[in-house]
Amino acid sequence: MALSVLSATAVSAEDAVPAEAEAPKSKNLIVLIGDGMGPAQVTAARNYLMYNKGIDHLTLDSIYVGQATTYADRGEDGGTVVSGVVTDSASAGTAFATGNKTYNAAISISNEDVSVPFASVIEASELAGKATGLVSTARITHATPAVYASHVRSRDNENAIASQYLDSGVDVLLGGGSANFISKEENGKRSDKTIIDDFEDKGYTYISDRAGLEGLTEENDKVLGLFGGSHVSYVPDRSEETPNLAEMTGKALDILSKDEDGFTIMIEGGRIDHAAHANDFPSMIQEVLDFDAAVKAALDFAKKDGNTSIVITADHETGGLSLSRDNIYELNIDLWDKQKNSSESLVGKLKEAATIEDVKAIVAANTWITDLTDEEAELILAGDGSSYGREGGYNAVISKRLLVGWSGHGHSAVDVGVWAYGPIADMVTGQIDNTQIALASAEVIGVDLEAATAKLQEKYLYPKFKVSREGQVLFPAKALAEALGGKVEWNADSRTATITHGDNTVEANIETGAVVLNGTASELASDVDNGKLYLPLEAFNELTGLSMTWDTLSERIVK
Repeated sequence: MALSVLSATAVSAEDAVPAEAEAPKSKNLIVLIGDGMGPAQVTAARNYLMYNKGIDHLTLDSIYVGQATTYADRGEDGGTVVSGVVTDSASAGTAFATGNKTYNAAISISNEDVSVPFASVIEASELAGKATGLVSTARITHATPAVYASHVRSRDNENAIASQYLDSGVDVLLGGGSANFISKEENGKRSDKTIIDDFEDKGYTYISDRAGLEGLTEENDKVLGLFGGSHVSYVPDRSEETPNLAEMTGKALDILSKDEDGFTIMIEGGRIDHAAHANDFPSMIQEVLDFDAAVKAALDFAKKDGNTSIVITADHETGGLSLSRDNIYELNIDLWDKQKNSSESLVGKLKEAATIEDVKAIVAANTWITDLTDEEAELILAGDGSSYGREGGYNAVISKRLLVGWSGHGHSAVDVGVWAYGPIADMVTGQIDNTQIALASAEVIGVDLEAATAKLQEKYLYPKFKVSREGQVLFPAKALAEALGGKVEWNADSRTATITHGDNTVEANIETGAVVLNGTASELASDVDNGKLYLPLEAFNELTGLSMTWDTLSERIVK
């Protein structure tokens, strides 16, 4: 359109026409997460290859770009307020999946009494028409995969996470954790029903072993693969029926890459973290190498494809690993692969051990150690004083023999590495925060995190709640009313809270428990806990004119 004579304040023609959105730099995105994989874990795996295999690098090394901070928001841990400096996988995952900080244990929701959901790059990709996938050696309902396609106040609500996957649209789900998809009557963990049939009804092909994975064809565009009741077995414990992470990665990429609109996938080496928690150093090494093999599969695909970005990081470091100890300037690297099976596989035998000789026999059968001392055996029998008990004692003895140390069985707050390939590399270079992983992920493939988040927030709220003695679910009145756009006033004389929303009013007397709706006495119950007023959802429906419902499984309000 031609412009007439411009005034001094008129905009230029260039400014008047909205600029077109910048074209995505990549069609596909692969995110790889080494759970618990701090700098020492990476160095240990590289040292193992250098000194035991004659290979002087990991696949990761060729695409290293920087490091990320991992801190979370303030929150509670067992009733104690914590700073969040030491993160867990849920809050760290929320950061690099959605671009938002939250409290430890939260799965992609905000840090409030009435939380709202944050959309992940996977969910934004779904709205953009891309194919999506989640792959893990942990339970597929564990924190890291969960943050990409579900929303709950607590990561422990894995049955809800499994159910939310059913409606998530994610095309490929590969990992452990079948128990969270199976009813208790069928030896699973669900109190409602088995939901694998529901996935199949939605077009998913269900598989449970390597043969099933290998048998997938081009016709299988939606797959649910669950390779074990809980986590996928550690590398040294796997049978021939269990696929490795690189095999799962390769098959997922084969399936998702058929989509002309591109794909987004998250791939997790989940058991690096578990081995480090247990202080099982030899198993941890094997899990890092398993992850690095998956990185190679992803990198090979991206180089051949030419239109794929890869970003790799860790949610946190686990164990406080030290590659030296006891003032000894040496590492017994030649012994790092002499353990036959994981410490996890020995838990039952160690619990049954009654004597020093029993312990010596168990250790000799699984390691190179034929000269276990009485003192070492007694340490194992006594346990290490943690919840790991004798397994912890066993790993303490093995670690000392290997000349490696651990600060404990938990996470640490050190920065973690960032590796990247393709256009996304320039967006995550140097010292970054973990939230930048999500923002760069969305930008590089041109998906809209804000729009996806707004869509979720139109539908769901995630409030704190309590259950009354009568079994009724009650919600914090002030926080929920304000989240719904209402106002709350407190009258100290009458001991009454008055909540208004438009022309509607709810009054609750905290002394008598009486609830009045628009001037009329109601049978609705109220409760006061530690000075905080709680009301049932019916009160808020009356207040707002909405017909909100409570999703008991996912512990959320559906607007």
